[in-house]
Amino acid sequence: MGVDLESYREQSLETWGKMAPGWEARNEWMAGITGRVNEWIVESADPQPGQVVLDVAAGPGDLGFRVAERVGDAGRVLSTDFSPEMVDVARRIGDGQGRTNVEYRVLDAERMDLEDDSVDAVVCRWGYMLMADPAAALRESRRVLRDGGPLSFAVWAAPDRNPWAGVPAMTLVQRGHMPPPEPGAPGIFAMADPDGIRSLVGGAGFGEPELEEIPFEFRYADFDDIWDTLISLAGPLAAAIEKLPEEERQATRDAIEENMAPFQGDDGSYAAPALCWGALAR
Repeated sequence: MGVDLESYREQSLETWGKMAPGWEARNEWMAGITGRVNEWIVESADPQPGQVVLDVAAGPGDLGFRVAERVGDAGRVLSTDFSPEMVDVARRIGDGQGRTNVEYRVLDAERMDLEDDSVDAVVCRWGYMLMADPAAALRESRRVLRDGGPLSFAVWAAPDRNPWAGVPAMTLVQRGHMPPPEPGAPGIFAMADPDGIRSLVGGAGFGEPELEEIPFEFRYADFDDIWDTLISLAGPLAAAIEKLPEEERQATRDAIEENMAPFQGDDGSYAAPALCWGALAR
């Protein structure tokens, strides 16, 4: 594989640290649009009152907060992320909501500082595919999970089913600002293949995962809204855009706007299809 995983880890940590303020600012918008994904994960994991649940790569924490409602005061959610800035965001949002059964922790999913068999369930939204070594992260998830406990997670399906990210990413590749995705390299679409998901999950010691498509739509008021989302939320795409000189950044913006035109309605707003794979394994 041509990707240097150690430098990818460092770059990724830096990128998501920079994205944290955007995820905090747009938390309600994002939670409103992608709530269906959280719902699927929570329903599949079916956390019970009193249980301890690990939220891996929790970002702003909204998935874990839904779990926290299920486990109740006697239970506990470990809201974890490898980015200290993201953990701070989750803590601020959780404190603002008066959450008392959530513990916030900086945690590397590939090397978890947790005891064996210490949690009743593991949930993760859009985390594993971005990790340098998703196989290691899934093995760690299996190690800390009590026997028979559920692992419920979501990853993005193929780019052609996700034009909200696929179109901007393709435009950046076409303009030479990002390398074409390399098979096996980490990235937003790295776990888009259902057979690849089955192989990774099985290799980590879980049984055959149940997979289900979770379709929804990203809705934007106008193109400014799309651009803001890209530069403030879309980690790897934002990192590529940030490096561009002003003139090329504007030209790239124009090209993305042109390529997103098929998703624009008569009122100027946009609706871009999105599709995740939901996976449940034990």
